Amino acid sequence: MSTPTAPKILRVGNASGFYGDRFGAWREMLDGGQLDVLTGDYLAELTMLILGRDRLRDGSLGYARTFLRQMETCLGLAVERGVTIVTNAGGLNPAGLADALRALAARLDVPARIGHVTGDAVEQPGALTANAYLGAFGIAECLAGGANVVVTGRVTDASLVVGPAVARFGWSPGDFDRLAGATVAGHLLECGAQVTGGNFSFFTELPDGGRRPGFPVAELYPDGSSVITKHPGTGGAVTPETVTAQLLYEIGGPDYLGPDVVTRLDTVTLTVDGPDRVRVGGVRGTPPPPTLKVGVNSLGGYRNSATFVLCGLDIEAKAELVKAQIVEAVGSDGLEFGLARTDHVDAVETEAASALLHVHVRDGDGKRSGRAFSAAVVELALASYPGCTLTSVPGDASPYGVFTASELPQEAVSHRAVLPSGQELPIPAPPVTAPPPFRRLEGPLPIQNPITGGPSLRGPLGMVVGARSGDKGGDANLGVWARSTDGYGWLRGWLTVERLRELLPETAELTVERYELPNLRAVNFVIRGLLGAGVAASTRFDPQAKALGELLRARIVDLPANLLEPR
Repeated sequence: MSTPTAPKILRVGNASGFYGDRFGAWREMLDGGQLDVLTGDYLAELTMLILGRDRLRDGSLGYARTFLRQMETCLGLAVERGVTIVTNAGGLNPAGLADALRALAARLDVPARIGHVTGDAVEQPGALTANAYLGAFGIAECLAGGANVVVTGRVTDASLVVGPAVARFGWSPGDFDRLAGATVAGHLLECGAQVTGGNFSFFTELPDGGRRPGFPVAELYPDGSSVITKHPGTGGAVTPETVTAQLLYEIGGPDYLGPDVVTRLDTVTLTVDGPDRVRVGGVRGTPPPPTLKVGVNSLGGYRNSATFVLCGLDIEAKAELVKAQIVEAVGSDGLEFGLARTDHVDAVETEAASALLHVHVRDGDGKRSGRAFSAAVVELALASYPGCTLTSVPGDASPYGVFTASELPQEAVSHRAVLPSGQELPIPAPPVTAPPPFRRLEGPLPIQNPITGGPSLRGPLGMVVGARSGDKGGDANLGVWARSTDGYGWLRGWLTVERLRELLPETAELTVERYELPNLRAVNFVIRGLLGAGVAASTRFDPQAKALGELLRARIVDLPANLLEPR
């Protein structure tokens, strides 16, 4: 796979961060500037559940159908301009999507050479979906075999970028630092506009106020380093802080485990390389673990919900009355109640004077959580608290899924690359593996830049730190970064697990892990079990923990006054 005359830079763009992302992004990226490769990430744990339900209805489905519609106008343009397409839109049926693309290419008279990667599906009794997270070398073999379109199933998100880099630069499985560097670039690109100012804590500082951030581009180099940028004239921004925000998204400890390499996130360095250009370097990698992560979705039962509007006086008593009436009607099993005190004293409008009582039910019996629950809710309309009303009338129950993760030995998975010629190549397991590094969880290190003891001011924590949060199954991660060196010196000594529990009381009884990333001026928390059985089963108001970081930033605390000086 060696390519000694390969160009020194590989330009990889991204046009999708999830199933449902900006439909026109593929065309925007193809028209917006020079690219060698354009990737699209469609898969998440919840997406695999959705695709699994699609496949139950029709065995020929199981892939992201949106991608096919996007290729109607983009496939010919990509081939004409020499841009290779790599996507995991194959979901549970990469061979089916590859066939559909061949039919599309034939209809459009486009000379597309389509390969696909398979082997991620594994047997798991009782599971709706069970898929191992494959690495990048199957993608690389498809590209080496002449593909200009590669479709995969469940590979790691970063593999969509690592695979083309392996093919272009001729890396081997033992090039751990290079693979780790490309993994970081892939992690930065995988969520699309999140690295160019989307969902950014300081969006008000962006040139366009964050209205329409462009999609990102990574310029990869043979040593594994990269520059993150975007096409000229697109919205948003690429800065060390926007890059830091995405680096902290959905990670755990500093050792980022992958099927091809363990990436040391505490070695990443970020430097400005010009306007909207951030150089990513210094990344170190170690051998991958001997096992692959397997994501498993199972049907957990049926769920339903209703929200009562409680207006005016006696909010708590009104809520207790509804609870008693619902329990009496359908029983207490599987019921959850949550009272959101959104009401204001002496309000002059109904909405401002109202609190919301959320009622959820989960049950293996679709009739109890469906019509029985909905009928019990509706029958209270004239027989409950004064002013009884609902935000909407509940309907029938809907099935929900439960996500769990397991592991399999790398050798137990039949990773295969199917070339455009139809030839199938087995992708061997990595020749060198090592048990995952063990990190002893430690408290904060001594403050390097002590600024406590001086004057302080009360204010939102977000005045001096940014945050990014997200979900991984039933767990949540919460990354917090400081905006200055002095700020990090304060943050790392101040934001302990104990203080996080005080600021976010819902974490008080949960296992919380804390990790430090000095190069990023950041600390990252993993909160085990915050989302219960996973996103699809969670009844939490913010089921994917996307807003957890902004909740933390909104808490009022004592801030060192010198951190509030103009930056």
